[in-house]
Amino acid sequence: MRVPSMLLICLGFWACDDGDGGTEAQRHGIGTGCDATDDCANEADAGLTCLPFKGGYCGARDCRGDSDCPSGSACIDFEGARYCFLVCADKPECNRYRAAEDEANCSANQTFVDDRAGRKVCVPPSGS
Repeated sequence: MRVPSMLLICLGFWACDDGDGGTEAQRHGIGTGCDATDDCANEADAGLTCLPFKGGYCGARDCRGDSDCPSGSACIDFEGARYCFLVCADKPECNRYRAAEDEANCSANQTFVDDRAGRKVCVPPSGS
């Protein structure tokens, strides 16, 4: 009986995220709150910038499409530039690495470079 139990445990881990609790995009820092671009730098990806949202938003810049973004993020047109934003299904996914006062929303009302219906991304509130 040990083999089936181990098989179920292994399948359980496979079905979940990578074990550290986040997607590749989250490990890169996409969607994290920030005060300055230096807050976005990490060993995994030096191409992040702090976008000017309330609470900041670490996003990769100058993507040409989703293939330029880490898995779990999408290329978005924002104010004349393109950035990788964290993909979401609901609001709690957006706020894992954000302060409660700067909660992001899960929104489909963005301009996706690779237009695929039904997708949403984490967008923090505007303002200062």
